[in-house]
Amino acid sequence: MGGRHNGLYYGEVEKVIAGLKRMKPANEDAKEQIRKLVAYLANNAHRIDYKYNRRGGYAIGSGGIESANKFIRHSRLKRSGAWWLKENGNRMLALRCAIVNGTLDDAFRYVALDQNRSTLGSWDKRLMLPLQQ
Repeated sequence: MGGRHNGLYYGEVEKVIAGLKRMKPANEDAKEQIRKLVAYLANNAHRIDYKYNRRGGYAIGSGGIESANKFIRHSRLKRSGAWWLKENGNRMLALRCAIVNGTLDDAFRYVALDQNRSTLGSWDKRLMLPLQQ
């Protein structure tokens, strides 16, 4: 299977899919896992153009995103003696993301425009996005 992964590195998603389809699974579970992987690769081929991304200097791994996520979570939520209810923790993370993204002013304008709602609902998800007028 290692050679097939190299195909992804070189932008050969179709060849990887063809190789997976030629595999002879040992059992039904393996057959189902291969089917799911083929479907995933086919549906996400436009996102898996690693050759193009490498040429452009873009990261092809998730390490940068995972590191940023850990930094944001730990810098605000993982403090000595701190504990959070899930909903409050999610909202605090949304505020932290808005600060880091530079969209905090937009977030507060959104909340001000939306005060007619009886609950804040999913305001935390929208804090991370620029205000749409």
